[in-house]
Amino acid sequence: MAQDALNRAALNRAALNRATLNRRALITGRVLSADRIVAPPGAEIASILVQARPERLAEVEAEITALPGCEIHGRDPRGKLVVVTEAPDAGSLGTLLNTIQSLPNVYSAALVFHAIETA
Repeated sequence: MAQDALNRAALNRAALNRATLNRRALITGRVLSADRIVAPPGAEIASILVQARPERLAEVEAEITALPGCEIHGRDPRGKLVVVTEAPDAGSLGTLLNTIQSLPNVYSAALVFHAIETA
């Protein structure tokens, strides 16, 4: 009888573990499976509007184009850059946005477009 109670408790724990959604996987856009976390196919594509010091715009542009997956698609001499980027997942995209935001001579970096491209 004690063995039956232990078996039922183990089954209840297993059912609870399967029912629990992994919050980190949900936030980062990864799909949870029984075996492992699998990244979705495709990539995250985004446009970022960057406002920088006008007199340092060329330096900021060079720093941004040195980042992986970043291209400059628009430039305004008053200090604005339109950056188009591609990242493997939402977490990487967020990290890239924070990196651009914290570059010297950058006033702000705002995500203005985001899409998920499927393979």
